[in-house]
Amino acid sequence: MAIGFFVFLILLTALVINAPWLLQQGYAWYYRGRVGALTPWEGSFRQKLLVLAPHPDDETLAAGGLIQKVQASGGQVFIAWMTLGDGFQWDAALLDRTLRPRPGDLRKLAERRIGEAKAAARTLGVPENHLFFLGYPDRGLLHLFLENFFTPYRSPATRLDRVAYPGTVSPGAPYTGEAWETDLRRILERVAPDIVAAPAPEDAHVDHRATAYMALRLLGERGWLSRLRFYIVHGGLEWPLPKGLHPGLYLEPPPRGRHLAWQRLDLTPEEEARKLQALKAHRSQMEILGRFMEAFVRKNELFTPASNPPVAP
Repeated sequence: MAIGFFVFLILLTALVINAPWLLQQGYAWYYRGRVGALTPWEGSFRQKLLVLAPHPDDETLAAGGLIQKVQASGGQVFIAWMTLGDGFQWDAALLDRTLRPRPGDLRKLAERRIGEAKAAARTLGVPENHLFFLGYPDRGLLHLFLENFFTPYRSPATRLDRVAYPGTVSPGAPYTGEAWETDLRRILERVAPDIVAAPAPEDAHVDHRATAYMALRLLGERGWLSRLRFYIVHGGLEWPLPKGLHPGLYLEPPPRGRHLAWQRLDLTPEEEARKLQALKAHRSQMEILGRFMEAFVRKNELFTPASNPPVAP
């Protein structure tokens, strides 16, 4: 008996090491079947929505359906991008056909992604004067929040230490947490949003976590935490599975956030189709991450109130 159990453990360990995709698929299958039981997001969408996106494309991946519902209900949508994705060296390497993208290549990528973000927002019905590009360093936001709140951070990708892109909120602002915080405060004061959609602290990407911390800080000091809705894009375990376009499937809770009190926002087929169209506007990202991005075009989106307690897994 003991020997048999020991052999079983060895075989199970070998399976986990050599075929992790089986565990990932099993997780997706189990939790996808429970999405229908999640609390639906109900109530009026005729409100002001502010989406905080760490990078161009996050707004559509996580909230493309929510944006459409607010627009269709007569509400207003505003989007603020923390960075312009100028640290994604693989993307610059692919687009410029070079093994070693230079700082100038990454700066050009950022300017291209501004245009793509505007096109995606236009597809979703968001007017251009409701868009805010902050231009802080991609993959550097956590440094700004923790170590470089007052001392400028220099991006290893672009060699920049201040906002240098046209059309940004504060051109020339230093790469500091203080400047980033000031920009977001001004946006919150101008928009006075009823709903703020932002990344959850559980997200695996450092820029997403830093955006979550900043959102909690600024909304908390105003007593607005009840307005905050978290989303996750980088959820662990190869989430979401399967990759590619599967508009007939539910989007299951991400492994890194499976304990959170998720609410299900159901999308119509027409909303799914427009969300896909908006994702395609992010052409530079679709070329390298297309199957990952398409996997977010599902029957629902997922949001969790920041002020709600977590639920049992």
